Amino acid sequence: MDMDAFFAAVEVLDDPTLAGRPVIVGGAGSRGVVASCTYEARAFGVRSAMSSLEARRRCPQALFVSGRYWRYVEMSEQLFRILTSFTPDVEGVGLDEAFLDVSGALRLLGRPVPIAHAVRASVHEQLGLDCSVGVARSKMLAKLASMAAKPVATRHGTQPGPGVVLVAPDEERDFLHPLPIRALWGVGPATARRLDSLGVATVGDLSRVPRDTLRRVVGTSHGSQLASLARGEDPRTVVARRPVKSVGHEQTFAVDYDRPAQLHEHLVRMADAVGTRLHESGRRGRTVTVKVRFADRRTITRSHTMDVAVDAPRALAAIAGALLDGVDVSLGVRLLGIAVSALEDDAGAAEQLRFDEADAAAAESGGSPGRRREEAWAHVGVALQAIRDRYGQASVGPATLVGAQGLVVKRRGDTHWGPDR
Repeated sequence: MDMDAFFAAVEVLDDPTLAGRPVIVGGAGSRGVVASCTYEARAFGVRSAMSSLEARRRCPQALFVSGRYWRYVEMSEQLFRILTSFTPDVEGVGLDEAFLDVSGALRLLGRPVPIAHAVRASVHEQLGLDCSVGVARSKMLAKLASMAAKPVATRHGTQPGPGVVLVAPDEERDFLHPLPIRALWGVGPATARRLDSLGVATVGDLSRVPRDTLRRVVGTSHGSQLASLARGEDPRTVVARRPVKSVGHEQTFAVDYDRPAQLHEHLVRMADAVGTRLHESGRRGRTVTVKVRFADRRTITRSHTMDVAVDAPRALAAIAGALLDGVDVSLGVRLLGIAVSALEDDAGAAEQLRFDEADAAAAESGGSPGRRREEAWAHVGVALQAIRDRYGQASVGPATLVGAQGLVVKRRGDTHWGPDR
């Protein structure tokens, strides 16, 4: 199940005056990227992940809308409640796409195609949005079938798609082989160029290439995988409730920053947002990673792994700040990010990190000043989170984040697709 132009469709749903117009969701600035767009914009060649500059060149009349990630999360939660009403075996792919294993629901709900139509009807009725559904024996074929079920954008208007496409077992090769090789998972521009050297243009062409040849051209593992996919072989099963491996936030700036103080302020804001998300999910993490992309687009990461897991924004900001201090930012920083991984459940027993080594040593030897200060900060953190739980994320926060507009905290997805200027 794949939602049709999900982010853009949500914007049109919330603002009906946008209906029928070429709407682009994403960062409108020179460093922005397209997150989603209506089919009216797609008719001009605009697509997701395209730079906003290119999108504006192709469709000058397009209306840019800043993404509201929190709203898409809200709608996605409602969407997945609908999907799990059909089967508990739902594997989410991002906010707007999911695999459903309905093999255990056939006796209750009927054959797969009627189930697919029922899913589409429920999504439209309850959310006011449209989706496309592919039905097949494997995840790869179901995904490709859902793409074939989608509407088609043309300069003369959007042509409705079938909505549901079935790839029956005896039709799999007839469906798969005419497709371009880029339709397969794992075939990006570099792999496509290598396959082109073999005269491979379609999946059917690929299926006729000996497996050993593919292994030699694109690598042993990748070659074996592509050989199987080209023959319609995909043994992967639907895995429900896949655990989150990391929580992070990053931002592309409208201008390059070369002053550590400026970057530290943004880092505090990001750490505050990440810490809040960890708290809401009941998780803590042991590894903190800082990502830095310079003006020349060179990207580096710096990580530190702790003995104990943390989720407190103050702790995350301190660790990330120390990592950033080890980076020369004089060339200018285009993008900055922080991520926390090696997650574990917050059982309430983990002890938050101490920052001052002298205080920690004093506490371990029986001294009390450092321990008292850390215990006080722990109580402060609990109190701050209780206030936010009741009055909202922007009700209280680090003084560093207070400016002319008051307290400015980051919400999940803010500036996710680049700046608007």
